[in-house]
Amino acid sequence: FSFSWQTTFQDGGEEVEDGAVYNVTLKKVQIQQAANKGARWLGGEGDQLPPEHTVRQYETSKIRAIKAGTLEKLVENLLTAFGDADFSYISIFLATYRAFASPRAVLELLLDRFGNLETSSHGEVANLNSLESEMVLRAEIASVLRAWLDQCSEDFREPPDYMCLLKLLDYLKNNMPNSDMESRVQNLLKQFQNQEVEAVDGFCSTSSSGLVDGEELEISSPEEFSSFQDHVVAEQLTYMDVMLFRRVVPYHCLGSIWSQRDKKENKNLAPTIRATITQFNAVTKCVISTILGTRELKIQQRAKIIEKWINIAHECRILKNFSSLRAIISALQSNSIYRLKTTWMFVSKDVLLMYEELSEIFSDHDNYLTSRELLMKEATSKFANLDSSEKENQKKSQKRLQLQKNKGVMQGTVPYLGTFLTDLIMLDTALQDYVEGGLINFEKRRREFEVIAQIKLLQSSCNSYCLIPDPKFIQWFRRQRHLTEEESYKLSREAEAAADSNILSPKSQKSMVKRISTLLLGTDVFTPPKEQPPKSSPVGGSSGESTDSASVSSCEFNHSETEDVCVTPVSSPEDPLKKSSVGSDKGYDSDKGSISSDKGCSSKGSLSDPASGSDSGSILTRDSGSVPGSGPRVLPVYNRQSEGSCIIRVSMDGLHASVYKSILITNQDRIPDVTQRALLKHNLEPDAVEDYELVQVISEDKELVFPRDANVFYGMNSHVNFDFILRKKA
Repeated sequence: FSFSWQTTFQDGGEEVEDGAVYNVTLKKVQIQQAANKGARWLGGEGDQLPPEHTVRQYETSKIRAIKAGTLEKLVENLLTAFGDADFSYISIFLATYRAFASPRAVLELLLDRFGNLETSSHGEVANLNSLESEMVLRAEIASVLRAWLDQCSEDFREPPDYMCLLKLLDYLKNNMPNSDMESRVQNLLKQFQNQEVEAVDGFCSTSSSGLVDGEELEISSPEEFSSFQDHVVAEQLTYMDVMLFRRVVPYHCLGSIWSQRDKKENKNLAPTIRATITQFNAVTKCVISTILGTRELKIQQRAKIIEKWINIAHECRILKNFSSLRAIISALQSNSIYRLKTTWMFVSKDVLLMYEELSEIFSDHDNYLTSRELLMKEATSKFANLDSSEKENQKKSQKRLQLQKNKGVMQGTVPYLGTFLTDLIMLDTALQDYVEGGLINFEKRRREFEVIAQIKLLQSSCNSYCLIPDPKFIQWFRRQRHLTEEESYKLSREAEAAADSNILSPKSQKSMVKRISTLLLGTDVFTPPKEQPPKSSPVGGSSGESTDSASVSSCEFNHSETEDVCVTPVSSPEDPLKKSSVGSDKGYDSDKGSISSDKGCSSKGSLSDPASGSDSGSILTRDSGSVPGSGPRVLPVYNRQSEGSCIIRVSMDGLHASVYKSILITNQDRIPDVTQRALLKHNLEPDAVEDYELVQVISEDKELVFPRDANVFYGMNSHVNFDFILRKKA
């Protein structure tokens, strides 16, 4: 017999149970069956029979995917998901549950309620005492525990007591004695206990604590930097990036977790992400320091250093290291470097063209579509897919790529982590945590998992790298002293004072500003009022902001927080690089998740604002991450009202008018609701709603003041930026 299958999916609606709502999809499989023997005699070619001699059979199965539920139901679903054909549920739950529950709460439910056969209410075995039923339940629990240990063993790292791991070990000793899993948990406990509480690897440390005794931070000489070959620098930066990216704990990237990092009690939250961001900032600072740090350099010498960094960026591209690539491009587009008009004129034409092509990778067109598509294209490819419009660069690229291929070692892909943080925070802003009845919105977690799965795929690809650390370079990199904004701007003016006359006015330069902020500590986004030479300030702020501002024209770092950086490129009409920009005028915000506006820059290391990321195109997501047949849905974005919702930016009057929070509003929200959410976002007392008024900024001299019970969505002016101020009433 020969068989052929044709599968179709049909929406089966919803099923509601006590404490849970399920999406139902009907999977219909058409099976065509025919007898091979005698097919030719009956007129068929090969094994194909005429339609009238084919038997069609239909088989319909039901796929149930939990859409929302109580924590108990979500944990119970871990044991029934395979039976409901929701095969990805366990992975989705384990990757995202930290957003709504703790490991201890999940483990207690799994072991105490469902793992205790005498009190279990698990539907398949309730009130059954047969040995077979016990074996079924134990097998289901063992499967979940095995997946948990495989995918998220870090969940059990709870020094010094390791309560969850000890509880799990006790369960296994009583219910699965002498099993492989018991041995595995014992080994994991010993491993955790033997390991000291480690700070994240100090490759990216820019403090003296990372130096050998007696060494001090210094500005390196041009000769020392030039002694490192371009490909060696790129390989070492990639080595450091790979080590840090592989250690990133994916659930730390969830918007609901990462956005809480600025609270006092969360200063140690998400250390693996902080380390990755710190490394990004260290690369950016290093680029600027090597170009401006030596006053005695001639213009031609400074141009050669710029050329060297562009070539290093190209080598990073060949190595598929998009993190250091973006850090280098960002630094070259900072105010203090980009304004060096005469220096850039001495950069060779071929290198300038290469720089433009590398910058285009991070164009903000269609929500950074180019970099997103390239990242996914190369995520699983063995080598970089290089394509240059310039012949010389194309020849050089192919030659370097061939050398990589001749080594016979595949390469992984190191992403710019901020892209994923942006997406996850935007999802967290746009989608509710709970739905009607107080049920946990698991559809939100399915969508978040689509992003988390990409991170895990790229982490897996990084195992393909075969890079060896170079102690000489790493030590050189660590001991670099990085310039503050004030220092770098001052040195830039010393190098080319006349260039200031060519810097664009605030209005005309607006579209050319690119701010790459750090992802750290601040949830706020700074919008500098004007681009001016920095004025001296008491501590760290040198652009008129307070001392905790990280908004800079080159690379200003608060001395109390070395992990902050913000880069601002500015080009003038006469600039030789006027076509090139890293995404022109938009940065992005790690706190709220999207691309920031042309003015946006973050404080304390946020990456720009969530919402503006989709100004040029709405973000589409699936309604159900793992259920076939689901359609795309448009999520709310900044500066656009869509499907009864949008995202606005609210700043606090009297603090920093340029510090804002992104807030999701719907067509049901009135002034008290939005005011209360804004106060909460700014860490102020939410009960003080009556003391504040909400106004929309229409222009420099016009504001729209809302009445007490106005509907914000319908009352706002949708033809200007969705920027609001929360002001204390007189």
